[in-house]
Amino acid sequence: MEEAVRDGVAEQRERLMESLRIYGGHYAELSRRFAAWLGLHSTDATAVLEIAAAEERGTPLSPARLSERISLSTGATTALLNRLEAAGHITRAREHPDRRIVTLRSGGHIQERADEFFGPLAHRLDAAMSHYPPRLLEQFEAFIVDLNATMTSHLAEGDPAAPRP
Repeated sequence: MEEAVRDGVAEQRERLMESLRIYGGHYAELSRRFAAWLGLHSTDATAVLEIAAAEERGTPLSPARLSERISLSTGATTALLNRLEAAGHITRAREHPDRRIVTLRSGGHIQERADEFFGPLAHRLDAAMSHYPPRLLEQFEAFIVDLNATMTSHLAEGDPAAPRP
């Protein structure tokens, strides 16, 4: 009996991970469509979204932190920021008392465009989540935080050695 329960739990975990992989694929496709809608390269659109989201959370990004978030070298990030700034999508500000620290801000139109694009989906997601009690959503939030921490830790360990031929 205990083995059957373990098998059921393993199957449930696999179904859950498959659902998360599907969600990740949907998120990637949505990001690609947003980039096309804005007329930007997908990496540029991802950077703009990261900058706007950090601003919305009240924790604006520095170029170095953006570089980490989108997995680009500092040189590639500088080129990306130059493109985005020239197009008016972002600004670089020196608002910290230490004037060497640069803060990234999204252009005023970016939040409006993101709201226009993602707004309908946000309403649908809110409606879907409204069917679940707050306590269950808290547990799910904790679960996702744990998964993200595990993935972050694993990624920080670096790439595994190349397989032998």
